[in-house]
Amino acid sequence: MTNAVIDCILSRTAAKYYDPSASLSDDQIRELVRIGTTAPTSFHLQNWRFIAVRTPEAKARLSPIAWSQPPITEAAVTFIVVGQLADSSVVPERLAPVVEAGIMPAKLIPDWEIPARGLYQDYPQRQRDEAVRTATFGAAAMIYVARSWGLGSTPMIGFDDEAVHREFGLAEDEVPVLLLSVGAERSGNWPQKPRRPVAEVLELA
Repeated sequence: MTNAVIDCILSRTAAKYYDPSASLSDDQIRELVRIGTTAPTSFHLQNWRFIAVRTPEAKARLSPIAWSQPPITEAAVTFIVVGQLADSSVVPERLAPVVEAGIMPAKLIPDWEIPARGLYQDYPQRQRDEAVRTATFGAAAMIYVARSWGLGSTPMIGFDDEAVHREFGLAEDEVPVLLLSVGAERSGNWPQKPRRPVAEVLELA
């Protein structure tokens, strides 16, 4: 069984080589993030933020605190994918557009806010775990959007998180989860590497 979505997923690989002369417009960057943020988040918190490092000046700030990895300077854009600590108090605000769109009645908002408070309010580790989960979902969606556009992408965790926090003005409740470079590829990139057999990773219960 195959279709365009499956083909996109199966052909994705982490790009190493980019065409440094190719760029993405700000509108393309906005659209990439807009589609990426349709990924799921707990209680509709949408606790993420994306810093699009795209100018030579911004790339020069990021590169030395991210191990000088080539995609940062060669790809059209590198996103600092930021997760925000899960905060149940924002649930009514985040659900307001859902109510306005007629998707859910306002009376259900407490049914979401109360369990979210119980899950996160007194549990700092859960708040951070959710920040990482949310940012990762968003980044994954953007990876496949980029692939569907014929672009390469490279997720990276090699960076000084404290320096990124400081240099790019992250808030106290924000976690720089990963970097994601996106841009037009040049030749030399590997195809997708073979994965472990399903029998080794799947348990049918």
